[in-house]
Amino acid sequence: MDSNPALCAAIANHINTTPQQRITFAQFMDMVLYHPEYGYYSSDAVKIGFQGGDFFTSPNLCADFGELLAEQFLQMWEILGKPVPFSLVEMGAGQGLLALHILKYHQLHYPDFFRALEYIIVEKSPTLRQEQQQRLQDLPVRWCNLEDIPPNAIAGCFFSNELVDAFPVHQFILETAELREIYVTTDQNEKETNAPCPSFVEVTGELSTPQLAEYLDLVEINFTQNAYPDGYRSEINLAALDWLSIVADRLQRGYVLTIDYGYAASRYYNPRRSQGTLQCYYHHRFHDNPYINIGRQDITAHVDFTALERWGEKCNLKNVGFIQQGLFLMALGLGERIAALSDQKQPLSELLKRRDALHQLIDPTGLGGFGVLVQSKGLDNTEISQPLKGLTLPE
Repeated sequence: MDSNPALCAAIANHINTTPQQRITFAQFMDMVLYHPEYGYYSSDAVKIGFQGGDFFTSPNLCADFGELLAEQFLQMWEILGKPVPFSLVEMGAGQGLLALHILKYHQLHYPDFFRALEYIIVEKSPTLRQEQQQRLQDLPVRWCNLEDIPPNAIAGCFFSNELVDAFPVHQFILETAELREIYVTTDQNEKETNAPCPSFVEVTGELSTPQLAEYLDLVEINFTQNAYPDGYRSEINLAALDWLSIVADRLQRGYVLTIDYGYAASRYYNPRRSQGTLQCYYHHRFHDNPYINIGRQDITAHVDFTALERWGEKCNLKNVGFIQQGLFLMALGLGERIAALSDQKQPLSELLKRRDALHQLIDPTGLGGFGVLVQSKGLDNTEISQPLKGLTLPE
């Protein structure tokens, strides 16, 4: 296996210094992905894209994804009365491709909007931030931490694409109809072998925080029902609620747009989904073992959109709408782009490649099946009554 020995040692040391010599899976996942020196997103290990990457996202396919989002942002600006500045805050900007596509499109087609734009990137990964700064050096972009934005400072839109799925999650399991948390500890059998890279094993225990039970109350899931089998396991993303609280606090008026793969709570916690949604990505292959390739692979869990909707309401965010990515992009004009391909004078191979990319964006079994959640804050009744293009399906 391809684990980072220094990261494994750091995790093992952290475990061994805790009173019960165990940490929650959320703490383990946080160190694996975001350890300041050795974490997957903090080091050179993170690779995005088709060549040599661990995974790819919609902006890797073509510029159309960002350009259609740009159309939606333009309408949001118009609904809000064309404020200057209109702040676009992209959280988790990957390689900077989405920002590049959005800004170039606005610069070319909507110069008035481009001049009104303040584009802010919130990026935790120093490696990705460096790549973004290099790619976007000729465009008006600034970088900051989410916590550094003052309360009620943003008029515009906070948005993210495949961000929330990478937040550390707590894992739990049902044991004799009781909810138990999954903890991570070191493999005691290895202490005698002096293995160069420590191994980790799971143990179960009481819930680490009452917030886990409160989360399940929020999404109205009751695991004491007989429908759930013994050994049922899944995840709870408390970090997503903390993140949304901060976003809502920083937004004065405007929108929050979240694009990711996930489900409503009733589907997420379906009794038949008995092993949860945790997945690891390593060189475009996925599996469900987070205890190998430590620091060298991405770890994700699907998003519970019901939790984001209901927690958002507690944070003064109104639910504007929820839709699949494929339908969202079609409502913004992707169908017209596909139809226009027949009139373009390009080599057949290029046309086929472009058509394939556009179809991948709307494929309901892939990227097109992602969820798009839109929430708002501070809009008056006239602004609220204006439907967003991306949420307006044709009759």
